[in-house]
Amino acid sequence: MLRFMSRQFLPHLLLLGAVSIFSLTLAAVELTVTPDRVDGVYQPGQMVTWTITVTEVPAEALGYTVKAGGVQDVAAGKLMFADGKATVSASWSEPGTLLLAVAHDKKTSYGGAAYAWDKIPVSAPEPADFDAFWQGKIAELQAVPMDAKLEAVESGEANVDLWKITMGNIRGSKIHGYFARPKGNAPCPAMLAVQWAGVYPLQKQWSVNPAKSGWMVLNLIAHDLPIDEGKAFYDAQNAGALKGYPTIGNDDRELSYFLRMYLSCYRGADYLIQRSDWNKTTLLSQGGSQGGLQAIMVAGLHPGVTAVTANVPAGCDHTGEQVKRMPGWPHWVQSWSGKDVAKMTTASTYYDVVNFARRIKGPVLVGMGLIDTTCAPAGVFAMFNQIPGPKRVVIMPTADHSRPHDAYYPVMGAWWGAAKDGKAVPLK
Repeated sequence: MLRFMSRQFLPHLLLLGAVSIFSLTLAAVELTVTPDRVDGVYQPGQMVTWTITVTEVPAEALGYTVKAGGVQDVAAGKLMFADGKATVSASWSEPGTLLLAVAHDKKTSYGGAAYAWDKIPVSAPEPADFDAFWQGKIAELQAVPMDAKLEAVESGEANVDLWKITMGNIRGSKIHGYFARPKGNAPCPAMLAVQWAGVYPLQKQWSVNPAKSGWMVLNLIAHDLPIDEGKAFYDAQNAGALKGYPTIGNDDRELSYFLRMYLSCYRGADYLIQRSDWNKTTLLSQGGSQGGLQAIMVAGLHPGVTAVTANVPAGCDHTGEQVKRMPGWPHWVQSWSGKDVAKMTTASTYYDVVNFARRIKGPVLVGMGLIDTTCAPAGVFAMFNQIPGPKRVVIMPTADHSRPHDAYYPVMGAWWGAAKDGKAVPLK
């Protein structure tokens, strides 16, 4: 059962302590959206009320929509402002999410809400031969020599050693990254750090900084590319061979661009646990967005991974449209692309993070935003609900895909510190 209501602004006292979901400059008008619950979490049937505040009432009425799962129409209308405020209220009767969008001058600001999030299901079953497929791919990888080659480079830190590293991968491709560790040969906990989407160089500090605090760190670029070329090189790749790389082979599980990327992560984990200076206890996989995808995936695929930290993870819920919710990046099944939808759908299930999440043994930390339209929250919740072991989610009701993530990073830091020291990670 669905209920919807739009009404005049609430008294100012009701807004004290409310959390601002998003701020957007509308020419000279500042617009904010705030929910009536600080955590953004509701039970089915409960009403969520968002208050929209402007510093100057716009000359034209602002249109809004409310959509379940980011796609299913719930309500739409025009905002009526009084004293610079207006409200929109809605409810939802099932496990899922609501997304309020307020449009102005080709810009949009958002409000979010989660309903019984711990019961949001996956959108499709996993393939019956999921494990057999990936065991076959691992065997293909293992038939290729690791052939790890390290080239020492300047770390910029007196107490950290740094190398560029290359390794073999399937079908003649290579793996590239930086490897860093504290100076000396003392055993270290290991971190596999993987990258968000795009085509760009690696920065030394992404591996050097964790190494300063005691980690050995392998930071991998997602592509078969050198890691330290100039901007023009990566721009050319992004406009050329790697343009739209997530769609390459998205209708064939054998040809997907993500195949070598996933196996790069697997080989990276292998490399770390085979080093004689690994402490034989801790291997943490870490990343955000596309990196979060890889971090969770490799933890489900490689038995050596002992813990995961993943912020706004991509790759969840590729088949979300089948149950009327927004799928996560890279929006694998693209009906407008001209490719066979059935083939894209089938291929997507072998790469969906929800199916790897079920196989993770160690603790997992996930950060996610309720107004994230890149890695939509319903799919991230569905993935999180599949993790069988210890886990913690940091729900950021104010956050889209890029900001503000202030609530997540202190928890991530506490997890890194505990894992590095061989202690239990904080689950609350």
